[in-house]
Amino acid sequence: MPVYSYAEQFEGQLQQKYARELTSYALTQSNQGIKFINAQTIKLPRLTLSGYKDHNRGGMGFNTGSISNDWEPKKLEHDRDVEFAIDPMDIDETNLVIEMANIQNVFETEQAIPEKDSYRYSKLYAEAKTYAADGAVIDNTTLTVSNVLDWFDTQMEKMDDEGVPSEGRILYVTPAMNKLLKNASGLTRNIDVNSNNGNIDRRVYSLDDVTIVKVPSARLKTKYDFTNGCVPSVDAKQINMILIHPSCVVSRDKYAYMKVFTPGTDSRTADKYVYQNRYYTDTFLIQNKACGVAINAEAEV
Repeated sequence: MPVYSYAEQFEGQLQQKYARELTSYALTQSNQGIKFINAQTIKLPRLTLSGYKDHNRGGMGFNTGSISNDWEPKKLEHDRDVEFAIDPMDIDETNLVIEMANIQNVFETEQAIPEKDSYRYSKLYAEAKTYAADGAVIDNTTLTVSNVLDWFDTQMEKMDDEGVPSEGRILYVTPAMNKLLKNASGLTRNIDVNSNNGNIDRRVYSLDDVTIVKVPSARLKTKYDFTNGCVPSVDAKQINMILIHPSCVVSRDKYAYMKVFTPGTDSRTADKYVYQNRYYTDTFLIQNKACGVAINAEAEV
């Protein structure tokens, strides 16, 4: 009996699903030029250059500058797998691909996608704590309709001052914070009713050209327990907002594996279909770009 490898077969569908449902998907699209130096380690650049000096018109040469081209190695740590034994009475063998696609879809929707989001946001929080001296912000202000725009403006001003690109910034918010923004004091909203179709759209898609992405609050915690699936740790705090430019982040899936072993493939499968899934990933904040992230969260005790 054969062994089916579905990782490549479902790759296109999975990428489309991630783009639709994985709220942290944009973080995986930045810094594509950063490569792995071996199976487990990624190189984060720490390139520093000196500036111009006055040119001497009477001389023949140029001023010598300094360059420091250092690399920060980071080892990927989030290595996850799962295996399910499926009774042949529950499988329509003539539609095996469709059956496996359904299993994969449910698993991605209910387990894999929420976990990937949760891991990335909690890892960003941990990295921001590590690189606070390098400009990353973790703020514990209690946000209300009266001060939420002030908080946003303050962090935007800080990023502008640090030279963080203004185009491409993202604001990840819980549904509660999204409601605050919709009702924030000082926010002016124009509602177009000229089409006279009876529909009024009060959704806020962006703020000062910053894309707003709503994230379920369960995926925005400071810490998770990954012992069995993904659940918030008992001492986890709520992350309310993450203002970030993706260029300060490296988020990579190094390895993805998905196979189905049919009954009798080996002695371990017996008469069962065995579905296996593994992925190896991690998320890192780039130290010399740490000023590109600002987080508002509940205070840790």
